Amino acid sequence: MSNAANEYGFGAAARILALPESKLRYWSQSGFVGPSLRRGGRQVYSFQDLVSVRAAKELVDRGFQPAQIRKALDHVRAKLPAVDRPLDKLRVAWDGNALALVDDGVTFEVSGQRCFDFGLSDLAARASEVLALAGVSAAAEAPPAERPRGAYDWFAAGVDKETAGELASAADCYRKALNADPGLAAAHSNLGGVAFRQGDMSLARIEFEAALALDPDQPEARYNLAALLYQQGEVERAAAELRRVVQQDPWFADAHYNLATTLEKLGGKRQAAEHLRRFLDLEAQKPEAASGWIEAAQTRLDSLVGEGI
Repeated sequence: MSNAANEYGFGAAARILALPESKLRYWSQSGFVGPSLRRGGRQVYSFQDLVSVRAAKELVDRGFQPAQIRKALDHVRAKLPAVDRPLDKLRVAWDGNALALVDDGVTFEVSGQRCFDFGLSDLAARASEVLALAGVSAAAEAPPAERPRGAYDWFAAGVDKETAGELASAADCYRKALNADPGLAAAHSNLGGVAFRQGDMSLARIEFEAALALDPDQPEARYNLAALLYQQGEVERAAAELRRVVQQDPWFADAHYNLATTLEKLGGKRQAAEHLRRFLDLEAQKPEAASGWIEAAQTRLDSLVGEGI
């Protein structure tokens, strides 16, 4: 049960947004758009998260690919670092070819702007209606509706199996997801992660590279590939991949931590200290940060500072 009236689990969010729960889990897992809160180890959506997902859904329905939307969001965040969730803060426009998010204080080169109406009052009404009909708290989950399994369903099932430690079953689900949709980059990435955990580094590398061939901007796959490269002694390439990760997603805290580790091994202690500071800054913004990693990062940073870095 949630202790806040405006928090929504995956099941409730799926009913409110009229989306398959498996697609929501895929979007979250692939780093596209997802819940920002954690309660008791569970991810939950705030109402503003629902606004972002609703906006993302509208954009996808209009033919934009998640990779296109992600690039537009990265562009806006670079110009407006104070805006952490552009999809629910700014107007969205397109000129027939390019997507842009528009703010009165920033000039974006978008001609013939048309603004999307995401119907936020309708979304609020729908949220209230769904929760009232369900008779449950906002974060409560409903059993999924019976329907033929598609790529997103198999992907979500794989995530559940992997979380439960059932790696062979998880890999089977990810393969079925790819049979249904060979372009599902996150399924390749997660299949590589399973192979990595099982010690099959050759297969893991193939899968991570397959994910990046489909979606070069997917930070999770590149992050995982960097971890594999580091373990295999390709430290310089691992550092290069991690640099690209933090360029693509400056808010990827673990990537900053691993990049600091890699740079320190290469002798780049000053840059390592910068990324440890960034990691600590990002973790400090989370409601439930991993204290063990924070302590380790702070200890390492203190040591580097003590060396005059």
